Amino acid sequence: MKNLIVLLTIFWIGFTNVRAQENNFEVLKNLEIFELIYKNLDLYYVDAPASGKLIKDGIDAMLESLDPYTVYIPESRIEDFRFMTTGEYGGIGAIIQKMDDGVYISEPYENNPAQKAGLRAGDKLLKIEGKSLEGLSTSDVSTMLKGQKGTSIKVEFERNGEKMSTNITRDEIKIPDVPYTGMLDDEIGYVKLNSFTQTASGEVGKAIKDLRKQGMKKLIFDLRGNGGGLLVESVKIVNFFIDNGIEVVRTKGRIEQQNRVYTTQFETIDKDMPLVVLIDGNSASASEIVSGSLQDLDRAVIVGTQSYGKGLVQQTKDLKYNAKLKLTIAKYYTPSGRCIQKLDYAHRDDYGSVDEVPDSLINKFKTNNGREVIDGRGIEPDVHVDLEEFAGITATLIQNFFIFKYASKYFYEHESIPSAKEFKVTDEMYQDFVQYLSDKEYEYTTQSEKMLADLKKVAENEKYYEEAQAEYEALLKKLQPSKEKDLMKFKEQIIRILGNEIVSRYYYEVGRLEENLFNDRTIKEAISVLKDTERYQKILSGK
Repeated sequence: MKNLIVLLTIFWIGFTNVRAQENNFEVLKNLEIFELIYKNLDLYYVDAPASGKLIKDGIDAMLESLDPYTVYIPESRIEDFRFMTTGEYGGIGAIIQKMDDGVYISEPYENNPAQKAGLRAGDKLLKIEGKSLEGLSTSDVSTMLKGQKGTSIKVEFERNGEKMSTNITRDEIKIPDVPYTGMLDDEIGYVKLNSFTQTASGEVGKAIKDLRKQGMKKLIFDLRGNGGGLLVESVKIVNFFIDNGIEVVRTKGRIEQQNRVYTTQFETIDKDMPLVVLIDGNSASASEIVSGSLQDLDRAVIVGTQSYGKGLVQQTKDLKYNAKLKLTIAKYYTPSGRCIQKLDYAHRDDYGSVDEVPDSLINKFKTNNGREVIDGRGIEPDVHVDLEEFAGITATLIQNFFIFKYASKYFYEHESIPSAKEFKVTDEMYQDFVQYLSDKEYEYTTQSEKMLADLKKVAENEKYYEEAQAEYEALLKKLQPSKEKDLMKFKEQIIRILGNEIVSRYYYEVGRLEENLFNDRTIKEAISVLKDTERYQKILSGK
């Protein structure tokens, strides 16, 4: 009942502060009904209900009806919350993933406890402190691995069929906001930003200054895959490229106190340096504030694919018992006045589904130079680069973890490889990979097969199939995949992924990023834009 009292208290404070007087009865009525339902379940339900879980599920269901960013954070999940805001947590420092029938180390962080204790990518986790991990999710295992700095855990694992164990002393793990920075040539610098935690602007600012000392005159700023974070950090980062006193973003909420204008507060690092910002479908929130404001101010060319479309602002409220409530308090608007929120959570259909803002409600806005931009669709890049589509065989090799497992096998058979920039998968190595696949079972369907199957259904419905059956079957036979042929046909694509996975075994995330720099079609396009001064200026001028 204590949890119920807490819940009722939260409700009471909320409605007395913001609910109009005429709604009070409706709120109190439903709270009373909620309490009566809980009491009857507690007294009469056939099995003793798990009270804590019952209340938690009720809270989660209530918040889920609003938007996915408004969430209850119990004390048991505070470590996850701290990680989101600071990039820090107590643990062993490794990425884990579900694979086949267990949870595996996907990538240990370099110079962190897991790596120092001998864990490697490809190790299957079996037990933690003697408790079997069979049937547990990655979330369950992650919770078991996390803990206070200085505490020790025994981890049992399997490697190449051999069972092993190691003791790991947890530490304070800090995921770098900027995992990689470097010069792509004599004048173009590159900075990758993974998240907007409390140290993001500091790391980005340092990276830019270091690259300028190395001769950087133009910059590629990579926000792909960056899901966002702290709004104030995004404003500080924009400030590196524009003058003091310029509006970056404004927030508007139901409560007047949430309506704020965020402007640049400091002197810029470089307001004239040619700048390209990379985005993709996983660039969200603070990433969209940076890319959207720089686009509206005509300060950067945006390259990549359409961003995620999250234009909502969250704030955290402290609750009792060390719990927190993270709730959406406002929408944000870029300097041109647009809100890029794509999904309309305020209007769900009868099934609870959420649709995108309809085209009829999309509005057009103008950048400083008069270029046309729209709201309700995330950030549309100035230069669109189509993502590479994987062939059926490539996708299957990835999904079945054959590339991942071969990379681990290669690592244990080869003590070292050249640097990440110099490493290449040779024909001999690729043939060894093909041989490795020879006894593996896997099937896949090509896009041509899928389209042909759809054509057959249409032809059958229109009564044409019988007449064309012979030709259809002949074409189907020609289009059916051959593993041997496809391994050669898509060799170049498979080699790129295989090489990157192998490099990560020796040089971890930094090596993975470095190896991929000159194979990345979006980075290639960004370099092309920066090297063509006339094209760069025309894009920003709107001519």
